[in-house]
Amino acid sequence: MQQNPNPVERVVGLDVHPDSFTAALVRGPTPRAATVEKLFNRVPIDQLRRWAEKNTTESDVLVLEASGNSFHVARCLRDIGRTVEVLESCHLGKLKEAHANNDKISATRIAKAYLSGTAKPVWVPDSKTQERRDWFHSYTKAAAGVTRISNSLLSFLSDNGVRLEQRLIDCPPSERVELIRAARAWSPSQWQVIEIKLADLEHASASEARWSSLLAQDVIGDAQLLGLVRLCGIRDVVAFALGAVVGDIRRFAEPKKLVKYVGLNPAFDDSGEGNWSGGIGGHGHKELRSLLVESAHSILRSRTHPMAEWGRRLLARKGELRLVVAALARKLLVSVWYLLMGKSDPVKEISAPLSAKIGKIISKVGEPGLRHLGTNRRELRERIEQSLLAGRSYTLDPTRMYAPARAEAPIPSIGSARAPGT
Repeated sequence: MQQNPNPVERVVGLDVHPDSFTAALVRGPTPRAATVEKLFNRVPIDQLRRWAEKNTTESDVLVLEASGNSFHVARCLRDIGRTVEVLESCHLGKLKEAHANNDKISATRIAKAYLSGTAKPVWVPDSKTQERRDWFHSYTKAAAGVTRISNSLLSFLSDNGVRLEQRLIDCPPSERVELIRAARAWSPSQWQVIEIKLADLEHASASEARWSSLLAQDVIGDAQLLGLVRLCGIRDVVAFALGAVVGDIRRFAEPKKLVKYVGLNPAFDDSGEGNWSGGIGGHGHKELRSLLVESAHSILRSRTHPMAEWGRRLLARKGELRLVVAALARKLLVSVWYLLMGKSDPVKEISAPLSAKIGKIISKVGEPGLRHLGTNRRELRERIEQSLLAGRSYTLDPTRMYAPARAEAPIPSIGSARAPGT
């Protein structure tokens, strides 16, 4: 095994659960030479801070696996001056032995995985980013719930020979009832089923609307996230998702590192005789990548935007829509990096498309959100426009190309389009 490039005197492996934790104090330069000095089994989690102050020192490195409450535990330990690393769970899961496993074995395995130098540490989000991640997860669940319930209702209608031309989700609740009632004669039991599904859909839609309002309010209150809506294809949800997933932009030294983190760089296998290159699925952050692909589709639908024209020319040459939207999404993400890093020019005026986008964001906030903010639509629009004019902008440059280093990836099908990076 490799030796950790930054050797320490002692590593403390923590196997953390919601109510308790197990700790293994391991000393040694390599996993083979390491010895377990002491084990603490199933200590109540509310004693974590006191236990760490008593049994560990500032020179120790405390390591734990990324799991449900690992980021909270890491922040608590860092508050008392301890060095903490959270390791990627994917790698540690492969080290688990199927025939023998308990909390003490897991804590020791986590410590030795860190000593090997092969376990990848993950970034521990600050409390605000963690809160945004929790909100975004709840929003995506609510949005998925609306889609699931709507599809279930449409499936029931289809099974009974009813195909609606108008989308139910776009109709007010009262119109949904009349639309379905007029479709055919329903038996009393069938109508009860429809009423249950309609009630579920109304509840799910209301939940999604409340989460959407909360996300929009947070974007409006953060000048950095609000500045992202200047980019074509980005509105409140995508801007919020970028803030939740990316967090501190300074942890990405260059745009291609952010591209790789999200998973918009093409996968490849250049080992042996059979070389393979593929798409952008299977790695990175799936939810954010999907949103950026949707943003790329919206850019492509624009009639006058320079990036839309670039995308259509690329589509004419390659004939693959998926390749084009992946290239646009990658270019858009790199422009996000430049904008968040402040490498951009000031905004001089609010264009008509940007003004329309502001109006849609205010609609997402809704009347309850406006009351919470203590303002009205006109005042909120003025506040948003002032914030945008005081900030900086970034214009996508279709002439510059994204060219990943050969050591990271060859130019595969998506890269063969010479997808732009900035």
